[in-house]
Amino acid sequence: MNFKRILVAFDGSEQSKKALEVALDLSKKYDAELSIVEVIPTELLAGMGFTPIPDSVINQIFEKARKDMDYVKNLLSKEGIKFRTDILQGDPGTEIVNYSNKNNIDLIVTGSRGLSGVKKLFLGSVSSKIVSEAKVAVLVVK
Repeated sequence: MNFKRILVAFDGSEQSKKALEVALDLSKKYDAELSIVEVIPTELLAGMGFTPIPDSVINQIFEKARKDMDYVKNLLSKEGIKFRTDILQGDPGTEIVNYSNKNNIDLIVTGSRGLSGVKKLFLGSVSSKIVSEAKVAVLVVK
């Protein structure tokens, strides 16, 4: 396979940092462009009773996402590779898959949360959703 565009699902967690490291190695090997995407889970917040979602909550979440993207930019700018960062809103699994489809992504790299059976049943899994719905190869990093 030849990967020219690699998407990394990023949320600042240790798992997503590991996924970014793997994607960085792959981007160097294949001379691929990286797209690093963080999704603000606005649908999840609305489902938890935050309707409308208070501006203070939205501002805090977006500020965290901006800091995550600054971390990514600082890390990748030293590597001499092509990359872009985006912050999206909605259901993380759905938004990652939609972004992949719209941007001709060849590979999606995501971290694994390692949730237990009961937690996974109730919380769902972003990586599971991506694996089941993506039209391209998906690499889940543990």
